[in-house]
Amino acid sequence: MKIGNKQIGLGHPCYIIAEIGINHNGSLETAKKLIDVACVAGCDAVKFQKRNPDVCVPEEQKTRMRETPWGYISYLEYRWKMEFGVEDYQEIERYCAEKKIDWFVSCWDIPSIELMQQHFDLVAYKIPSACITDMELLDNYKQTKKPLIVSTGMSSPEQIEAAVQRLAGTADRLVGKREECQADAWRSGIALTHCTSTYPCPVNELNLNVIQTLQKKYDLPIGYSGHEVGLQATLAAVTLGACIIERHITLDRAMWGTDQAASVEPSGLIRLARDIRIINEALGDGVKRVYDSEKAVAAKLRRTTDQRL
Repeated sequence: MKIGNKQIGLGHPCYIIAEIGINHNGSLETAKKLIDVACVAGCDAVKFQKRNPDVCVPEEQKTRMRETPWGYISYLEYRWKMEFGVEDYQEIERYCAEKKIDWFVSCWDIPSIELMQQHFDLVAYKIPSACITDMELLDNYKQTKKPLIVSTGMSSPEQIEAAVQRLAGTADRLVGKREECQADAWRSGIALTHCTSTYPCPVNELNLNVIQTLQKKYDLPIGYSGHEVGLQATLAAVTLGACIIERHITLDRAMWGTDQAASVEPSGLIRLARDIRIINEALGDGVKRVYDSEKAVAAKLRRTTDQRL
């Protein structure tokens, strides 16, 4: 799988996504500051969320009133104030090109996919966990012919398998050995990310070993989308073989917004990306060898010179 000019999968550097989501609170200036943070940290991409609130917001929620930074307004009006339009995303596209960082979105509805397809040539799309069972939406994602990262939060194994089948063909083309899968399934460019959709997520519900469960079942790139507080679990996910890492980012976890508390602040993101790169390098290729740097130590400390032992 390839996103932009980056190869994704085991044996390649981890693809790090800084999820801006809706943490910009409708401010293009805040979005640019978050893009700057992702660039300084050395992330590969930033990701936003795109919705058409008229479609996404349930009817019974639309008229409910809510306290917001824009005053006491209806939930529908609040959702629209959180959305970027085409001109905003055109500026984001220009800014990301200037900063040399990938950008893409999670679309929550068909009109949003159509809007992004009409105006932008994105490097990929991320399918939100909440949408994994929406087969009509998955069909529209498939028609984009873009790499698709599928988040698996709040989803059963059966729901994940159904989504994979819908996006790339029958399960037997994706389960098992690569050589047994038809080439067109691989060209579809699908990755899965293990996720628990609780914000923030308690440590005992992260269940990181699911990463290896998915690796055994699907010969696809498997990543991790984390919503926990702290960095340790995300780093552990890398050691388990996650080749895509996604974390929400924020300028300040105390900012207004539903996702801020489960997000990583700038200093944390810098440490996280640094440590992911170190872990990637330290994991190596798994082939046991004697390094040149060890030979002088062996000559000094070993009592036998028989190289067979």
